[in-house]
Amino acid sequence: MSCINIYTDGSSRGNPGPGGLGIILEYKKNIKEISKGFKMTTNNRMELLAVILGLEEVKKRELEVFVFSDSRYVVDAINKGWLLKWEKNNFKKKKNPDLWKRLLKIHKEFTKVKFVWIKGHAGHPKNERCDKLAVLASESSNQITDTYYEETIKKPNTLF
Repeated sequence: MSCINIYTDGSSRGNPGPGGLGIILEYKKNIKEISKGFKMTTNNRMELLAVILGLEEVKKRELEVFVFSDSRYVVDAINKGWLLKWEKNNFKKKKNPDLWKRLLKIHKEFTKVKFVWIKGHAGHPKNERCDKLAVLASESSNQITDTYYEETIKKPNTLF
């Protein structure tokens, strides 16, 4: 049985700042690249969203899927079981709960998904390409709004 490889990366110019993500999907001899830029976001949001969008692209949920990411934030949350603990605590005091919930939902739709950490900026061709896609998207003039993030940071942080 064939597998699908998903390579992802996220980028932010400033943290927060304009951001972007890059994704490469491989299935047999087919390769698809995806990139998106956002006006205001964080690097961790872009890393998470890249994985989510990559998984959402997969139509054959019964196939084995390997997700390659240079984000320990994302890979460790899955592989070390932190995400399930955060879910039990309703993501209390966790940043990016909207994306963690979305990742959890899509992750549960797959029969077999493995998350693999790869070292960033170490010459891995697919990771380097995803990084380039993410950086170019973060610099694009055609960016979209990370609505949840922008609405969250605009809330006044006062007691009265």
